Amino acid sequence: MCPLFFQSWLDGPVTAQKRSRPLGGPLPGVLQEQMLLDADGVSKVPAHLSFEAAATLPCAALTAWRAIAVEAPVGPGDTVLVQGTGGVSIFALQFAKARGARVIATSSSEEKLERARALGADETINYRSTPQWGARALELTGGKGVDVIVEVGGESTLKQSLDAVRVGGAIVVIGVLGGISTPILVPSVFSKNLRILGISVGSRAHFDDMCTHIDRWKLEPVVDRAFGFGEVPAALRLMEAGGHFGKVVVRV
Repeated sequence: MCPLFFQSWLDGPVTAQKRSRPLGGPLPGVLQEQMLLDADGVSKVPAHLSFEAAATLPCAALTAWRAIAVEAPVGPGDTVLVQGTGGVSIFALQFAKARGARVIATSSSEEKLERARALGADETINYRSTPQWGARALELTGGKGVDVIVEVGGESTLKQSLDAVRVGGAIVVIGVLGGISTPILVPSVFSKNLRILGISVGSRAHFDDMCTHIDRWKLEPVVDRAFGFGEVPAALRLMEAGGHFGKVVVRV
C-alpha cells in the first residue's frame, strides 16, 4: 500500500477542501518508520514493484500522470517535451512513450541525455549548449511545435516553452526549479491559443488509474539511488546538487 499525498482528495475536480490535508504539511510527512493513516488515504500499488519503486509513485509519478494522461492527455501522433531528468520528467517520459507519444528531453548533461534516449526519448537537446532550445524543439517538430510541455523550471524555462509549444498546445506547470516569477509574453498565450495549466499531484482516482496502467505495462520507476534511513542528509544534498536521474529514495 502507498499513502496518498492529498489525504482528502479522493475523486472529482480539485477544490480547496480536497487539498487541505496533504502529507508534509499540515499533516506529518512520510520520513518516519511508522505512521497512521485513514483507510481512504492509502491505495494498492502494482505487485511487481519493490517498496523502493512504489515509494516513487504518490508524488512524482502521479504529478507526471496527471499532466499527460488527465489534464493534457497525449497519444500516438503527439509530441511531449520534458525538462531535465528529475523524477517528474522521467516519469513523464516513460508514461508518454507507453501511451505512444514522441518525446523530446532536455538536460545540461550529455550523460543524462544518453540515459534518456535509452529510456525511449526520441530527440534530446542540451540546453547548456543550445540556450534557445525552444527554437530547436520547434525545428524538431518540423515547425509545428510541441503538443504538451511538462514545465518544471518556471522562471528560467517558461520563455523557451512558449517558443516551443504549438498553436493550441498545452504547457503544464508543475515546478519552479529555475525561479518563481517571470514576465509572460501575453500575445504568445492568446495568439497561440495556449492552455497553461498549473497542477499539483492528483487524487486517489488518478492514482488508481495510473497504477492500473503501470501494472499493465509492467513499467519500472527509475530509482537513481536508495539511501538508508540514517543517510537522509546525503540524500538531500544529492537532490540539491541536481546530480540524480529519476528518483532518490530513503529506505526505511
